[in-house]
Amino acid sequence: MRLNRGSSQVAGGQSHGVLNKMLLGLIVLGCATAFTCPLAWAEQSAGPQVASVAELLAQPQPAPDHRFSYGPDPLQFTELRLPEGDGPFPVVVLVHGGCWLAQYDVGHLAAMADALTESGLATWALEFRRVGNEGGGWPGTFQDVSAGTDSLAEAAQHHPLDLNRVVIAGHSAGGHLALWLAARQRLPQDSVLYTPSPLPIKGVVALAPAADLELTYRNQTCGGVSQQLMGGTPEEVPEHYLHGSAAALLPLGLPQVIVNGEHDLGWLEVSRAYREKALALGEDVPIIVPPDVGHFELVMPASSAFPSVLQAIEDLLQ
Repeated sequence: MRLNRGSSQVAGGQSHGVLNKMLLGLIVLGCATAFTCPLAWAEQSAGPQVASVAELLAQPQPAPDHRFSYGPDPLQFTELRLPEGDGPFPVVVLVHGGCWLAQYDVGHLAAMADALTESGLATWALEFRRVGNEGGGWPGTFQDVSAGTDSLAEAAQHHPLDLNRVVIAGHSAGGHLALWLAARQRLPQDSVLYTPSPLPIKGVVALAPAADLELTYRNQTCGGVSQQLMGGTPEEVPEHYLHGSAAALLPLGLPQVIVNGEHDLGWLEVSRAYREKALALGEDVPIIVPPDVGHFELVMPASSAFPSVLQAIEDLLQ
């Protein structure tokens, strides 16, 4: 594990800010397909007076306190932010969204990570290979978030982190990965995604999650990118969906809370379907619905929805 203190550079030498300016240009110009353009995610902001992806990407992106590598690929790294004081601090593992696409990186969660740290929580933000990156998709994306999460144990040997109080929070596609990280304890040992001793966690706060990959494929949520993530359709690669979708691995056996914006109707449909599946298996998954917001406000600290997100995280850490 390598460490660089105070770095604000992403893999390949581009800063988060430079990359996001490029993305904003693509949004303005328009693109032909969801794979080559971030419009698949940008369209999720549709609704009355809700935040856009451009507003999300325009937020300040403060640098982390430390950066760690958990693998040889430049995209296999994590960002650690620590509150003031001696600790040990509870930890929020953050998994970013962006339809699992290479176009969106961990930088757009920097403002959220900083706000959580200001509230007294250490944050461990994951970067990982995605659809469009070499090695991304099935199974690399899953293996990356798994390894990145578990590498927190090594960081705790050098920093005041309380491994007895760890919560995972993820947004959108990252909400799917956050729920899956909690579910991976249920994977069979012959699965390519199996981890023998996953990091223990107290629960998951899933923000507008793509919780059911088969449903997101059927609904073409995120422009149908779930098919690219999984390497095929549910009919073509059923085992991938059985092992990679949180809904297929229910019940998780851990506390879960979903937060969905009132005007984020497509994602709210997915969340409610996931909750119904969980309830049928004896597991209650409450859904918090902040009013008058859409998809992106959930990870924007200045929004009216963010206090609900923070409260949900703090409640699970109690």
